[in-house]
Amino acid sequence: MTGTVADLGGMLAGMTPTPVPGVVHFCKVGFDDPRLAELATQALCTFREVEDMTLILTQAQADAAGLAGDQPMAQITLGVYSSLEGVGLTAAVATALAEAGIACNMVAAFHHDHAFVPAAQVDDAMAVLTAISSAARA
Repeated sequence: MTGTVADLGGMLAGMTPTPVPGVVHFCKVGFDDPRLAELATQALCTFREVEDMTLILTQAQADAAGLAGDQPMAQITLGVYSSLEGVGLTAAVATALAEAGIACNMVAAFHHDHAFVPAAQVDDAMAVLTAISSAARA
């Protein structure tokens, strides 16, 4: 692993957006659902909200649990080791995608940031993200 990058220009320039194969779904599971513990261990990501547990599941996992919704999403890993204290990466990515009419849900993990976009728009999103990264390197 290389060092983390905290400045916005460096984060954008170092971004190497890569689509993750497959489709995922943001699913909600009630705290009283007996499947919650098992599904949570299978999930790509979990987040506890007041109302329910949100799980990001693969298409196969969501289908098997009867949780696949009508919003299939694609994951794009930004590929830069962004600092948890870095400022502006989420805003820059979300703004560029919004200007292109592409919805975006961001998840920041320890090593990388991940953009979740509608699966049907993943190619368009990749073009936008590649363009802002290239512009930052110029």
